[in-house]
Amino acid sequence: MRPHLSILALLVLFGLSPLQSFGLSSRHPCLTLTAEDAALIRENLGKYPLFDAAYQAAVTRVETALKNPIDVPQPKDAAGYTHERHKRNYLEMHAAGFLYQVTGDARYSAFVKAQLDRYAELYPTLGRHPAANKQAYGRIFWQSLNETVWLVHVAQAYDCVYDTLAPADRGRYEKNIFRPMADFLVNTQIEEFDRIHNHGTWTATAVGMIGYVMGDEKLVRQALRGSKMDGEFGYLRQIDLLFSPDGFYCEGPYYARYALMPFFLFAQVIDNNQPEMKIFEYRGGLLGKALDATLQQSWTGGAFLPINDALKEKTYHTAEMVLGVNLTYARLGHDARLLSIAREQGTVSLGAAGLEVARAIAIATGPLPAYPLHSVELSDGPDGKSGGLALLRFGPNPAKDSLAALKYTAFGMEHGHYDKLQFIYYDNGREIIPDYGAARYLNVDQKFGGRYLPENKTYAKQTVAHNTLVVDETTQYGGSYATAENEHADRHYFDAGDPDFQVASARDTAAYPGVAMQRTTAMVRDARLDYPIVVDVLRAVSGKKHRYDLPFHYEGTFLAINAELARNTTALAPLGKKHGYQHLWLEGSGETSGPVRFTWMNGSRFYTLHAAAGASTRLLFTLAGANDPNFNLRPERALILRRDAAEGGTVFTSVIEPHGDWNGTTEVTYGGTPVIEEVRVLAATDEGTVIRVTGKNKLALTLMFSNRTGDDAQAAHTLVAGEETFTWKGNAAIRR
Repeated sequence: MRPHLSILALLVLFGLSPLQSFGLSSRHPCLTLTAEDAALIRENLGKYPLFDAAYQAAVTRVETALKNPIDVPQPKDAAGYTHERHKRNYLEMHAAGFLYQVTGDARYSAFVKAQLDRYAELYPTLGRHPAANKQAYGRIFWQSLNETVWLVHVAQAYDCVYDTLAPADRGRYEKNIFRPMADFLVNTQIEEFDRIHNHGTWTATAVGMIGYVMGDEKLVRQALRGSKMDGEFGYLRQIDLLFSPDGFYCEGPYYARYALMPFFLFAQVIDNNQPEMKIFEYRGGLLGKALDATLQQSWTGGAFLPINDALKEKTYHTAEMVLGVNLTYARLGHDARLLSIAREQGTVSLGAAGLEVARAIAIATGPLPAYPLHSVELSDGPDGKSGGLALLRFGPNPAKDSLAALKYTAFGMEHGHYDKLQFIYYDNGREIIPDYGAARYLNVDQKFGGRYLPENKTYAKQTVAHNTLVVDETTQYGGSYATAENEHADRHYFDAGDPDFQVASARDTAAYPGVAMQRTTAMVRDARLDYPIVVDVLRAVSGKKHRYDLPFHYEGTFLAINAELARNTTALAPLGKKHGYQHLWLEGSGETSGPVRFTWMNGSRFYTLHAAAGASTRLLFTLAGANDPNFNLRPERALILRRDAAEGGTVFTSVIEPHGDWNGTTEVTYGGTPVIEEVRVLAATDEGTVIRVTGKNKLALTLMFSNRTGDDAQAAHTLVAGEETFTWKGNAAIRR
């Protein structure tokens, strides 16, 4: 982590002497919209289609609300009517405040006032929300996080209509709503406020925004520097500690998407009020890097890689990412490549940045440059030294590209999963080797109030739910969050300079005490193959005997396997009793001492998993859903390669080969059988691993990977295997 900044250093950063006041402005609006912004928008309505569409959507929302009675219900549920009604209220107030500033129509300001009148009556009567669970509770909502989102939106509405309100009304709203809510967030929920976490970011942003509106310097200072105003917590500390220098957000892209909204919103507020802080330049323009890193962690349709607690429905089309794209373009260099993302998103944010993006798209001549989604390694940790995430891509079309991801990050706080050296693979616009993501149905009241389901802990977080090594049928770190949060895997090397041979390698020695793991993943393109293949080598070294399970969760239809299986067609039993195994039905099993070749079909393409011969390997085909009385788990299948290995450890070497095409419309199929015929491990030592892939059309690939500690692109390696001697320079090499 970065060294703590002293109070004096922080004051210098703010451009303040110890006694100098912030000098907060008394003008309104002063948050995300200024009077100048409103005038600019008013002058340009009807000129730029993307902005006009977003503007009209706001008009429709508010005009519909004006036709219906205001409803500010007594809070009752976690994801039912009252929860959704209060969400609609803050969205409607936010839109109405904006429309008032642009149009001057008093109906809009009156609507905001009428809502605030009702909340001024309700809020003083509220205690702990009746549906509160173990999370930090709220009053209007079941958790205080939702309360902060409410305040972020309503603070902007209040700011926009501030000058239309009588002093007595402002006094009542601040006495009955805003000050007690800020006090609740800063003091009652201080553990959330002083927390390096997306909850802390939202809370600091909410408190800071209402502080700016009310001209409350203390609230603004607390938002920026934590409850004690000493710089240990607060908004700036969140930027320092939650992102790596590459912009990777520690909880993964799903929560990066969510956290970027308060980060960007409050940056805009700070920049509008205290431009001397140069907040968009902080940590070398970190917010722009964070947006790019989050975009890089997306695949077909803008969906984010579902690592850690993630829902697969979220994409970069969400409002949070729209805001981030717009503000990054407007305030961090006008990168024209962002315009292609904005056009794909199909909307812009309501503000000056959204208008600027819409104008740039409207006046562009010729095609917009594509945003470069490319092979990249993203470091984790504030100093970039807590592992990372490697993304290997091949192909010119992000909708169809091959994408292999190797995850060796830190745990990711309480939303992290026990999945060190996890592997995920996409191809042809589809999930091929997927990650389960989170067990949750967001805002579906029938599913545990929309909260994380119990199976999120008992299955989705467990190691066996991921495509990584499980030792002795136990979860990494023994399933201990306290242990996992203080550990991370380590990068070994990454090289994507040759698009036809891209390699990433990582190590871990802490997930299973006494077991050292190294995983090397390569994407290889060869003219004799239909598509790029993925080569995967996972080496485990230990001085003791262990059972090693390597799951490959797969999407698609089982076609064939070159082994005899005993299939459980009349009765199923769970594979185990704990560590996620209790949720896996064992559908079939077999054993082989030779190479494994498993083929399945996904969409229009065939896939074959080739696993090298080794010690006796047991094949376990599983289906998620055992011990799941409420049918919470998705019925996803996996092939688990199981080995009981003596002292020394084992090496799992696999190749995933996409091949052929199936067209159900024309009834034409080709390439249904793989080109690759054999994968062999020629050597696996502390010096390196050498494997050979052979097949039809005289295919012969020899791949050599360094197992030495450290990244050394100039190191010379020599390895003798039988009568062959292999020499290469650098971390990895290929002979065709």
